[in-house]
Order: sequence, then C-alpha cells, then structure tokens
Amino acid sequence: MVTSYVMVKASTGDVDRLREEMLSLDEGVRSVSIVAGDVDFVVKTEVDSPGEVKEIAAGIHGVDGIEDTQTYMAMD
Repeated sequence: MVTSYVMVKASTGDVDRLREEMLSLDEGVRSVSIVAGDVDFVVKTEVDSPGEVKEIAAGIHGVDGIEDTQTYMAMD
C-alpha cells in the first residue's frame, strides 16, 4: 500500500466544487481537506503503486481551477 499526500493550490475560491471533484477522481482518494496556509487542500491517497499516485496527481491537475500541486509519498 502506498500512502501519499498531495498539496493543492487553487486559482479559484470555489472550494466546495473543487473538493467534490477531487474526491470523485479515484477510489484511492481517501480524503480532501480544506486547509489554511500556503496551499488550499491536502489530498490523502492510499493506492497499490506509485504509478497510481501519479495518475491521481494528473487527474487533480486536470480539474478546472487547480493551479499547482506537490506530491509527497509516505515512507512508512
């Protein structure tokens, strides 16, 4: 099992729509938290391979209103 955290910066204030779209991208998306700070969301994923993390990150980039992401994979 590969756990990752994707930090997401949005270019729109429509946080509820963005949250719902990211939650519906893949069954590996476990949670989407709206946060304060340098990023707008933290997306937690749990999937079988790093390749699946890449697919989810690409899907997040494809959501209208997403500006940037940074992906971190857990080591334990």
